[in-house]
Amino acid sequence: MKINIKDDAQAYLADKLPKDSPIILTVDDGSNKYSSLGGSCAIGNKFQLVILKAADAAYTTPLENNAGYQLTTSPADETFLGNGLNIDRWHSGLALKDDSGILDGALSIVDWRDVSPETEAERREKMQTIGTKIC
Repeated sequence: MKINIKDDAQAYLADKLPKDSPIILTVDDGSNKYSSLGGSCAIGNKFQLVILKAADAAYTTPLENNAGYQLTTSPADETFLGNGLNIDRWHSGLALKDDSGILDGALSIVDWRDVSPETEAERREKMQTIGTKIC
């Protein structure tokens, strides 16, 4: 799978994404350990770039890119990503797009290199709290 990181987006990411760390592109809908956002309104329309300390075995699909990042996604996340996948500057942030249009107009960047993963119970409680505020 390929993703084109446009020039303006590369400039924006230059001091935000390290080239020597694994980075995943994943949904931010509560369906994975990197997201506590909950609610059906978030499914498949919120994404994030997550910087990791070490590769995650669940994210095995390489995302070939023109910026030299160690970028992967999961087989489950692939279902939301179409042809012509790209990251571009959008207003004051980033947008994830494909040939169908904008997938997320506010692509977030999250640094998990020094984060201790939450327990399943902690994540569920957080999701329930946030879920009542977003959907």
